Amino acid sequence: MTSVKPQQTAEPAVLDDVPGWFWDHDRHSFDWFLTRQEKAGVTGDLLEMGAYLGRSAIVIGEHLQPGETFTVCDLFDSDAPDDENSAEMDLSYRKTLTRSAFEVNYLSFFESLPEIIQAPTSVLSDGRVAPGSFRFIHIDASHLYEHVVGDLQVARTALQEQGVVVLDDYRSQHTPGVAAATWEAVFNHGLKPVLFTECKFYGTWGDPEPFQRDLLDRVGLAPGCELSVETLNGRRAVRMAGGNEGIEPFRVSRHHSRRDAEEARRARADAQREAEQDLAERRARAADRRRPVNVAKRAVRDLLPPVVTSAIRRARRG
Repeated sequence: MTSVKPQQTAEPAVLDDVPGWFWDHDRHSFDWFLTRQEKAGVTGDLLEMGAYLGRSAIVIGEHLQPGETFTVCDLFDSDAPDDENSAEMDLSYRKTLTRSAFEVNYLSFFESLPEIIQAPTSVLSDGRVAPGSFRFIHIDASHLYEHVVGDLQVARTALQEQGVVVLDDYRSQHTPGVAAATWEAVFNHGLKPVLFTECKFYGTWGDPEPFQRDLLDRVGLAPGCELSVETLNGRRAVRMAGGNEGIEPFRVSRHHSRRDAEEARRARADAQREAEQDLAERRARAADRRRPVNVAKRAVRDLLPPVVTSAIRRARRG
């Protein structure tokens, strides 16, 4: 197993500096669901299955309340449990995914790490996840059908009655296993859709109506979010699209002021180099004008009548 030392990972100044595929509408949706729970007095643990380098984990961690636990389960730079999963990792992120990089990114925004389980998400079915103790679970680990089915079974057991599960890549062309497992859970195992974004499915095994009512009433929703309603097998689901208007940027990391200082230093250095280059060019032009042959040319130009100097120029050109 290979690892990367923390100092080899660039420390992010803002969330967008953390590599990953987690866009503004989903960041806003995570905030919306988690904030809604907190305002309603809901408490419970948080879980992310598959974290990559921490962009979504940082957003989830922002909502950790006193007495709650945030758990992240990912292989990171460990070996995959089977050949198919190993091939999936080789194709997507084997060269970049390390636990130390995740830790550097997360600790740029928080004082301490979440509870990290460096293992396949299948280990969560061994009883270490307390039933009914979680309020929010994000599934973004293996895209293989069998693995996603197992992750959903863990989520169903672990979530509270009105807990929320989020599935990534539920409709992507390259992840048919996620789509199959998601819709199987909907039509055969009681998972109820709440919200669809371009990349993620938000659902519950509880009652989706209170969530959807607040969404459609635009309670706490950014102005740029456009909503529409779909009916699936008699059940309502909300779709979100639109622009980023009103979606506030995530707070900066503790390295942000240092980056500002470094950018100011680079700007000063660039300005100094430009000034030095300009001075060197002006000195070169002045030295060229002082050369004897150029001095003589200027003297002739200044002393001879204009008609004579014009004739000399025409003769030189001809």
